[in-house]
Amino acid sequence: MKAVIFREHGGIEKLEYADVPDPKISADEVLVRVRACALNHLDIWIREAAGFPIEMPHIGGNDVAGEVAAVGANVKKLKAGQRVIISPGVTDGTIDEYTTSGWDSASPSFDIMGRKRQGGYAEFARAHHSDMLPVSDKLSFEEWAAIPLVTLTAWHMLVTRAQLRAGETVLVHAAGSGVGTMAIQLARFCGASQVITTVGSDEKAVKAKALGADMVINYRKQNFAEEVLRLTGKRGVDVIFDHIGPETWPKNLLCLARLGRMVACGATSGPQATVDIRPFYARQHAIIGCFMGGRKELLEVLRLVEAGKLRPVVDRVFPLKEAAAAQQYMLDRKNFGKIVLKV
Repeated sequence: MKAVIFREHGGIEKLEYADVPDPKISADEVLVRVRACALNHLDIWIREAAGFPIEMPHIGGNDVAGEVAAVGANVKKLKAGQRVIISPGVTDGTIDEYTTSGWDSASPSFDIMGRKRQGGYAEFARAHHSDMLPVSDKLSFEEWAAIPLVTLTAWHMLVTRAQLRAGETVLVHAAGSGVGTMAIQLARFCGASQVITTVGSDEKAVKAKALGADMVINYRKQNFAEEVLRLTGKRGVDVIFDHIGPETWPKNLLCLARLGRMVACGATSGPQATVDIRPFYARQHAIIGCFMGGRKELLEVLRLVEAGKLRPVVDRVFPLKEAAAAQQYMLDRKNFGKIVLKV
C-alpha cells in the first residue's frame, strides 16, 4: 500500500510517500480502507521526537475515516464496506478499572492512533474491533475525519472535567485550532453566557464570531488577560480552555474568576510554565489535566454530530502524498479548523 512514513525523527523533509506492506490483522482486529485522515499537532511532535520507542518506519495520523475492508475471525458485528471511524484513543481490548468506569484514557493499555502504533497516513489501517465506530453518510469522509480527536478532547475538557454549567463564562484559546473550533461550539451547547476566544489574526476573528464566539481577542495586538478582565468587568471567567502551555498559563491565572477552573490538554508552546501560585490558592482555582477521553464520551459526541448539534470545521484538504505540505501549513498556523488528508 501507499503510505506517508518517516524512517527517523526530524523535520518535514523526513516524510516520505512510499510503498509499505499492507497491515496484517489478528482475529480481533479490523482492516480499514482509509479515505481520509485529519492532522493533529501530535503528528508533528511524534515525527520530530517521540520521546519513547516507536516502530520505524513510522506512519502517523490519529483521525481515520474510511470503510471496513476486512474483519478478523472473531469479529461479528462489522462487515466489509461499512463506513467507520477509528477511535483515536485505542486499546488492546484490556478490561481494567479505568476502561470499565469510562476513563479509558487513564488505562495503562491506552494509546493513540499514530503515536506508538501505526496510524492513518496510509491506504489501510488496522485496530481492535472495539475501536471501530460506524458512522452515517450525512458527512463526507473528510468531515468525519475532522471530528474524533478534537471533539472528544473538547467534550472531556469542558463537560467531564470542568463540568461547565449554563450561565458560566468561558475563555477558549486559539479559536482557529481544530480543538478550539469544537470548544466554542460545545461551550454554546452547554449554555455558556459568554464565550471569549483568542486568535492570531483579524481574519480568524471574523470566523470565530461566525462560529459562536461572543468576543474575540487578537493576542498579537492585545494582552488577552487585560482584555478578559475588561470584558468581564474585572470578574474574570469561570472556565479557561487551554492547550497552549507556557505562553498562556501565567496570564490565565490572572483572568480566572474566584473558584474558576482551568482545563489543559496540551503544550503547543513548550513543556514548562512558570506561574505565580498565590492567585491559585488565594482565589481557590482548580487546574485540571485532561487527556483525550473515553469511548462513552466519544459515542455521545458522535450522537450530537449526527443530530446536527455540532459540526466539523474543515479548513483545507490535501492529497495524502502532500502530507509534508499539510504539516507545514499547520506549523505556519494558517488554518482555521482541521487540515485533512484525502487518501
